[in-house]
Amino acid sequence: MIFLKTDEEIELLRDANLVVARTLGEVARWVQPGVTTRRLNQIAEEYIRSQDCVPGFLGLYGFPASVCISVNETVVHGIPDSYVLRDGDIVSVDCGAVNKAGFNGDSTYTFPVGEVADDVLQLLRVTKASLYEGIAKAVPGNRIGDIANAVQTYCERHGYSVVREMTGHGVGRKLHEDPEVPNYGRRGTGPLIKNGMCIAIEPMINMGSKNVFIDNDAWICRTRDRKPSAHYEHSIAVHHGKPDILSSFEFVKEVLGDRFI
Repeated sequence: MIFLKTDEEIELLRDANLVVARTLGEVARWVQPGVTTRRLNQIAEEYIRSQDCVPGFLGLYGFPASVCISVNETVVHGIPDSYVLRDGDIVSVDCGAVNKAGFNGDSTYTFPVGEVADDVLQLLRVTKASLYEGIAKAVPGNRIGDIANAVQTYCERHGYSVVREMTGHGVGRKLHEDPEVPNYGRRGTGPLIKNGMCIAIEPMINMGSKNVFIDNDAWICRTRDRKPSAHYEHSIAVHHGKPDILSSFEFVKEVLGDRFI
């Protein structure tokens, strides 16, 4: 069932998403060679808790960390550990926070680490741009398939492939609500988009094949050909006839400056 949100609920979602946005900004200060993914997780959790929120991912479905940190060929659901970031890596940080009102924020940014190859940077640029292509289709009267098709068309036009197994989702009092929001599909299909619909749109795009596999831990999703994958995500509300982006990359941009993708 799709739960349409009131204006008041949308503002509570915005509050949670801005905590996530600021958390990503804090993490951005530490994304550099020599830092472990476990340390990034610690920084994120401490900041989320300092904002009177709790990490949205910790313990969810049994997930063992506060943020998902996915490096290079890891598509999503990377578990922070002792891995030390190296020059040339890319690292996606998928962050969630729940505020005292019980609403979830959810957003992801993929960071370049040090000097990254030009072809990998292009993957990041195209994936991020495809996110906004999808958001632009989130207007009343369109369907979820219009969002999905916009992401797919844009990425495939640039020579990249779209992960099928993982999707975006509705967001509200639960992190994952209806509807599912795929990154591929046909225009004019899927649930009708209405004012009050709140969804997380999150392209997960591979440099090589679309094929992925799940590690034995039942969490970590990797590209089968071990080529890099990028992931960007915003939570949005369909509000007053247009998409209203509730999360933000502006805090990341403030930190990264000229290195902002």
